[in-house]
Amino acid sequence: MSDIQQKIAAKIEENDVMLFMKGVPQAPQCGFSGVVVQVLNALDVKFASVNVLEDYEIREGIKDYSAWPTIPQLYVKGEFIGGCDIVREMFQSGELKTLFVEKGLIAA
Repeated sequence: MSDIQQKIAAKIEENDVMLFMKGVPQAPQCGFSGVVVQVLNALDVKFASVNVLEDYEIREGIKDYSAWPTIPQLYVKGEFIGGCDIVREMFQSGELKTLFVEKGLIAA
């Protein structure tokens, strides 16, 4: 595993909810990242984030790490959940809230 892959793995391991995004939660720099931040905030989930625009190696490395070509990318308890469309669909169906409750990250 490369250094950047190890760095990514460590971030995912250290944080129950990890979002790789463009920008920061207070100022997303793409609409897709903004949607995921809004969803997490609506569920009142505490999350960590990495601004991939600040680190080219992470920006490219996360795509290899997950075998997913786009950003944002959401991880919950080490598991890759998906990007904006998947997160939005899971939120709308209630599946995302259920996942967070099952993982002990929010109250039912």
